[in-house]
Amino acid sequence: MAAVRDIIEDIARQSLPDAVIYWRAGDSTEEFRESIDLLLAEDAHGKRELRVASPLDAGADPAWGEKIDWLGRLAAARLRQLGETANLYEAISRLALAERLQRALYAIAEQASAEHNMKDMMSALHAIVGSLMYAENFFIVLYDAQNETVRFAYFVDSADPDIPDHEAVAPLATIEHSLTWYLLKNGRPMMGASEDLEQRIEGPHRRQGPSCADWLGVPMKRGERVVGALVVQSYRDDTRYTENDRELLAYVAQHVQTALERRQAHEELERRVATRTAALREANRVLRQQVLQRQRGERLQSALFRIAELTNASESLENFYAAVHRVIGGLLYARNFYIALLTDDQSKLSFPYSVDELDRARNQRELGRGLTEYVLRSGKALLADRDEIDRLHREGILVASGARSLHWLGVPLIWGERSMGVLAVQSYSPEHTYSPRDQELLTFVSYHVANALQRKHTTESLKQAYASLERRVTERTRALALANRDLREQIAERERVERRLKYETLHDSLTGLPNRTLLLQRLDQALSHYHANTAETFAVLFVDLDRFKVINDSVGHLVGDDLLFQVGGRIRACLKTRDVVARLGGDEFAVLAEGITEPAQAMQIAERIIQELQTPFRLGAKEIFTSASIGIAMPGPDYQRPEDLLRDADSAMYRAKDEGRHRAAVFDDGLRREALSLLELEGDLRRALTRNEFVPFFQPVVELEDGRIVGYEALMRWRHPERGLLAPGEFLNVAEETGCAEAIDWQIFEQVCRQARALTRDEGFVSINVSGRHFRSPDLDERLLALFAEHNVPPRTIRVEVTERALLENPAQVKSILNNLRDKGVGIALDDFGTGYSSLSYLHQYPIETLKIDRSFVMQLSDENDSQGAAVVRAIQALADSLKMQVIAEGIETPVQRAALMRVGCKFGQGFLFAQPAPATTWLHAPGKISA
Repeated sequence: MAAVRDIIEDIARQSLPDAVIYWRAGDSTEEFRESIDLLLAEDAHGKRELRVASPLDAGADPAWGEKIDWLGRLAAARLRQLGETANLYEAISRLALAERLQRALYAIAEQASAEHNMKDMMSALHAIVGSLMYAENFFIVLYDAQNETVRFAYFVDSADPDIPDHEAVAPLATIEHSLTWYLLKNGRPMMGASEDLEQRIEGPHRRQGPSCADWLGVPMKRGERVVGALVVQSYRDDTRYTENDRELLAYVAQHVQTALERRQAHEELERRVATRTAALREANRVLRQQVLQRQRGERLQSALFRIAELTNASESLENFYAAVHRVIGGLLYARNFYIALLTDDQSKLSFPYSVDELDRARNQRELGRGLTEYVLRSGKALLADRDEIDRLHREGILVASGARSLHWLGVPLIWGERSMGVLAVQSYSPEHTYSPRDQELLTFVSYHVANALQRKHTTESLKQAYASLERRVTERTRALALANRDLREQIAERERVERRLKYETLHDSLTGLPNRTLLLQRLDQALSHYHANTAETFAVLFVDLDRFKVINDSVGHLVGDDLLFQVGGRIRACLKTRDVVARLGGDEFAVLAEGITEPAQAMQIAERIIQELQTPFRLGAKEIFTSASIGIAMPGPDYQRPEDLLRDADSAMYRAKDEGRHRAAVFDDGLRREALSLLELEGDLRRALTRNEFVPFFQPVVELEDGRIVGYEALMRWRHPERGLLAPGEFLNVAEETGCAEAIDWQIFEQVCRQARALTRDEGFVSINVSGRHFRSPDLDERLLALFAEHNVPPRTIRVEVTERALLENPAQVKSILNNLRDKGVGIALDDFGTGYSSLSYLHQYPIETLKIDRSFVMQLSDENDSQGAAVVRAIQALADSLKMQVIAEGIETPVQRAALMRVGCKFGQGFLFAQPAPATTWLHAPGKISA
């Protein structure tokens, strides 16, 4: 801006020599006295004014005002240009900062797939953070909340000599109450001088490391869970961190966490890829061996190229042989050289090419026992000096022919897996010898010569061999590129699998709806919002299909699965977009409906779902009908866990089922008290079993005419330590649901057996009630008989009472058990006759000797003979008489009922008219008759 003033001042000197150009702050009242002080232009960017001051008499000049205006326009234009330039520079600075951040994030992402080790990766991350802010002192800590451990994966500090091991995993307690500990526990960024932070911490604090001028730490999170932190420190008073640094580091931290997770996933993927690509590694190993072989043969490469060129370029075999001789002569001493080949009939040896100092000509000959034939027969190279040759001669292996050489080297020419010729060099001078290396070289060359000869004779076969060789070379040279490509594909596949696994972890595989895990996460969020603001209410609906098991068993699981899929779609169609419908398993679904303030709104949604599910489903060629029972739970201050809401909605659903199904019910305080009472009763039942609190009470069975006691029925009672004596109706249903009923029955059976002989005096009987559950055990009869034998109870003094329903659950097994008991003398009584199926067929099939008329018929008896109850009892008595069965009436409470029973011919009964159930001690010394 000073440049603007100088320019205007230079221009003003030429036209206004006495003018003074100066800057003045926008809110200043400073003026030049005894002068004309005018505003030329305003600097909006710097909030200043450019003014001109001239003597008072300058205004007398007519052109003076025009000059001032012209200077003002010039200054305003220049200031406007400078302001735009400043804005442009500021935008460029912001753009540069954004570009630097983008490059940093890209570099962080690139580190996840880089090939270097974890330590180098951490150093690279440090450098990236350092490019964004002051990060001379920097560390990364990883936190395992499940195991309560930490690991300082990277730590650089210029003032702290205690550097933790980057691979050591330490308990979280080692850094308890430090700044890093609070950062990991609270999961919120912390910034400021270490002493200021320690004062702001709510709780005890313990300093670790030297005090720093500024400390900035941000958490790394996976979802809502803290998994680590990034921390930078400054020990310099002139270097402090800003809010921009905090936001920047927090943003970078999430990308660092992503990079670390991707790196870990990359390492895991590499291990899996290593397992899946074992065959490829084996191919790479073979390729590497071939590469090593090629490296060892680099010295021969040029010679082999020349031989290959000769193979394709020679016009005749004679020229080819001579050229090969020259090539071999460049590699080793080959002044004496020849090629020997078998003739077509393989009976003779020809020498198509021969150069020798002594043997000027080698003519075709019959196969003999020379050195050439020795190599030809063995198919192996032979390196021999004069001594070795003489030894072979002495042993008769060889027969001398031609000039004797001091050193001889021959290799076979092989094609088609057969030795078809020999390539040989020899020396007649001690100055020239051959070594195993020469043997290896000549052997290698012989392969090419043999291939060339074979190519000359079998052109077509050679073309195929070339094509195969070219294909193999191409495949092997591409192997590494393919391996890299496959690795990249595996990485991409791993990422796709991870995304798929994450989706499958949170969704049901059959319906595609969210599963229990995702629902509980959303419920937890909704519950947290509710506790923060009670106006953000919601409702949980627990949906259960009625009689779905019947559908599954009748039409099959495939149709059942299709039904569940369509049910999920219909429920989804009844909800808002933001609501969540999840499948919990089986035929159970749950709905999270947000924005529900009253139970009536939730009930409307439930009725809409019930109405929608009432429409028949078309599944293939079948039309399926179903319905649903729905339980509703609303949030409240007492709910702290989402599982509790789901549990109470489930309880409300069962109330809806108990009320008749195809309806909805809202969970209330009554249900909560009922659930708590049920839970308490279940615990009391299990404790009562261990404490033997269940006891038998005995009600006598008497002759109706004179009241003589003929037997007793054992009835179950529970001596509850707090609630007193309880009848079966108060706890038996819960005992059956919890699986305790059978154990309670056996406890009663054992006590009855201990008291039976004293009660009956070996003349009467004691009846025990055996439910249908017991008949599911095929050895029930053996167990009962063993129990009678253990307590020395005669079987004839025991009667087993069964219900009609028990006879129908497993007829064959029940019949076998009852027949065995009857054969051993145990009496069989059919209890509650007339209330079930009352089929005459099973009265004939089963060994029943006693029918017990249910109390519901006895209560209808009156003085009138033609009452409905009397007709039913008369029919039962007539049926029993015809089958020669005994009849016992239950629930006799009045003399009128007793008289009515006697009129129809019933001889035995029991009820409150005669006696109430009482412990065995009550009847041990009682008289044998009871007066009504």
